[in-house]
Amino acid sequence: MKKTLILLTTLALPLLARDPLAQRIGHTDPSKYTRSRSHDSAGDMACEVLMPGNALTTNLDFIHRCQIMPGGGVGHHFHNQCEEMFVVFDGEAEFTIDGRTSVLKGTVGAPCRMGHSHAIYNPSDHPVEFMNINVTAVKGMYDAFNLGDARLNVFKDPIPVFMTMRLDKALLRAVPGYHGGEGTAQYRRALDPSVFLTNWSYMDHLLLPPGASEGAHRHPGIEEVYFVLNGDGQAQVNGETADIHKGDAVPVLLSEAHSFKNNSSHDLEFMIIGIASQKGVLETVLGGRGRQ
Repeated sequence: MKKTLILLTTLALPLLARDPLAQRIGHTDPSKYTRSRSHDSAGDMACEVLMPGNALTTNLDFIHRCQIMPGGGVGHHFHNQCEEMFVVFDGEAEFTIDGRTSVLKGTVGAPCRMGHSHAIYNPSDHPVEFMNINVTAVKGMYDAFNLGDARLNVFKDPIPVFMTMRLDKALLRAVPGYHGGEGTAQYRRALDPSVFLTNWSYMDHLLLPPGASEGAHRHPGIEEVYFVLNGDGQAQVNGETADIHKGDAVPVLLSEAHSFKNNSSHDLEFMIIGIASQKGVLETVLGGRGRQ
């Protein structure tokens, strides 16, 4: 009887009432940034929690939106229960994976698999816009092993010897009527499931020109966060509608029907984080009827 009660309670949790969509959206707000040093870094970052782990039921641990101050960064460290990706939106930074360092120019990210080490450093004289995405092997389980290495004045490989994610508009391809939407979207899967060891499934790059939309669809086994890289538009999740702007992060839970529309006069550009409930689940169902 006890096991049955636990199971029913677990199944019921995603169906509990939540805050309205507009309140679930994370907003980039530099006034909320807090300065700190990370994993024995040489200098500061200033960060906010853009999306906490409980925003999704899958294994998201956090999304931090930050500025890396001049001479700051994240010191060299391992995660053995997590996968993490540093993303730079503007300027450039020195990325390290497994002790090898290269200078990467934004918008770019470098995923770090479980059991591997990574770091980042800003050698410039101005802040660099930055995001840190962390997905765990087990929900709520975070670990870190610091190496006491700020990665100052190290040799830099001219060509990275580690995986990178380039969000370059030139790499996008035209997709008319994307997921049944209006107009022609520009889309690319920037990283696929083979990159990750956890249930982190993909990173997508999507651009909607003025008047275009991504049609209503849902993923029974995948949750997503749509991060607005540029532009303004409208999000619809399970029948709720909210305006979205640059720097916003929109969470979408399992089987929630969702669509996005560019109702502005400028391009609406997204980075989409996909996290599965089970490794290898990638199903997409078209249509507006989502989880009830």
